[in-house]
Amino acid sequence: MEDLQSWWTTIQEDFYRCFIQDDRWKYLIEGLGNTLKLTFFAVLIGIAIGAVVAMVRSTYDKQSKEMQNGFAKWILCILNVVAKIYLTVIRGTPVIVQLLIMNLVILVSTDNKILVGTLAFGINSGAYVAEIIRSGIMSVDSGQFEAGRSLGFNYMQTMWYVVIPQALKSVLPALANEFIVLLKETSVAGYIALMDLTRATDILKGITYNAYMPLFAVALIYLVMVMFFTFLVNKLERRLRNSER
Repeated sequence: MEDLQSWWTTIQEDFYRCFIQDDRWKYLIEGLGNTLKLTFFAVLIGIAIGAVVAMVRSTYDKQSKEMQNGFAKWILCILNVVAKIYLTVIRGTPVIVQLLIMNLVILVSTDNKILVGTLAFGINSGAYVAEIIRSGIMSVDSGQFEAGRSLGFNYMQTMWYVVIPQALKSVLPALANEFIVLLKETSVAGYIALMDLTRATDILKGITYNAYMPLFAVALIYLVMVMFFTFLVNKLERRLRNSER
């Protein structure tokens, strides 16, 4: 009993020293805020890039053989090659390397670490979002293209007004899961001295010389966030299934 009481007293003292003393909990709050901002804006960039790349890739797959040789087909082929190179390079290299290149090579002159992290993670996420959206576009029945053309739409209008909305509906759960994955991937943002949750842990460890309390606290925060967003994704999937009945 005395050992248990001594252990509980130690836990309370460590908790006080790590989070309560000198308002050290504010490091976690600041880190949480930066992590959420980084994830949110990176997802927006990823969806924008992914949608463009997916449209280029799917248009090439669907239309290249039917198009006559000319300027439009030449441009489409070039865009498709660029998209393939982008997908190969981004998906074939670690996100931490891309983050460091963005920080130390491309945006070396800026001190805005949120901007650096947002661009790096957004470009990385765009490659995965592109394949998600592309799979959704390719799953749309070809009759939908014909229906759009019969309404007087050109190819791009058909894609934008008819195909893309249907594709997004089918891949929305996968895009939401990409948000969750990206949330966890941003834990390496501390490598560029960005105050995220993981960086806050390093600061608390340096101040208190206590590793387990900050690490368990941050792990718990990530777990709660992932469980919350997973609940929302599951709810979204159920709603989409019900709407199809």
